[in-house]
Amino acid sequence: MDFPSPEIVAYSEQFSAPESELLAELQRETWAKVLMPRMLSGHIQGRTLSLLSRLKRPRRILEIGTYTGYSALCLAEGLAEGGVLHTIDINDELESMVRRYFDRSPFADRLHLHIGDATRLVPELPGPWDLVFIDADKENYAVYFDAVVDALNPGGLLVADNVLWSGKVLDDPSTFDAETAALHAFNAKVASDPRVDSLLLPVRDGLMCCVRL
Repeated sequence: MDFPSPEIVAYSEQFSAPESELLAELQRETWAKVLMPRMLSGHIQGRTLSLLSRLKRPRRILEIGTYTGYSALCLAEGLAEGGVLHTIDINDELESMVRRYFDRSPFADRLHLHIGDATRLVPELPGPWDLVFIDADKENYAVYFDAVVDALNPGGLLVADNVLWSGKVLDDPSTFDAETAALHAFNAKVASDPRVDSLLLPVRDGLMCCVRL
C-alpha cells in the first residue's frame, strides 16, 4: 500500500527543501546496493526528521536502528552546538558504508555508531536524551520505549517510524502477524502512557511522536 500517492509525494518534494548532495548520493547507493531499500527514510521523511530536530535543537540524540545512516544524518542537522548523536544497529554488514558517509558529513566528529543489540546497549549509553528516534525491529518497539522514556528530558521528543505498517494496523486483529500486533500494541501503549503526550502523524509509513511531560 502506498499512502499518500506517488503523485502527492512528488508534489510535496517539489515544494520542500531538497536533500543535500550527500543524502541524495546515499539514497542512490542504498537503492542500488542494499537489500530492502524502502527501509531508508527518504526525502520527505528525512526533511520531517530534520525539521523536528531543528525545532528541538537537541544536545543529545539517540537513534535505535541506523540502516544506512540516512535518518541519522537528517537528525544531526538540528544538533545544538557541541551536541552528539548516538545510533545503534545490530547489522555489522552495513557498518563500513555508514561510517563512510558519516565521515564525509559536517557532523563526523559528533556521530557515534554502535553495532550490537539495542536492548543491551541502550542502558549502557549515557543519557538523558533530548530526542530519540526508533526505527528498528518492530516487535521490540515497546521494549525500546520503556528503556528510554524515563531517560528523556522533560520536553524531550521521541519519534517511532513505521507505526502504520503499510496500513496493516487497520486489518482484523485476529489476522495480525507478529510485527503488526506489536506495532498496534505499541501505539496503544504510547497513547495511554501518562508520561507523554502523543501524536501519530500519517507521514509516509506513520510516525508516532510523543513529548515527555
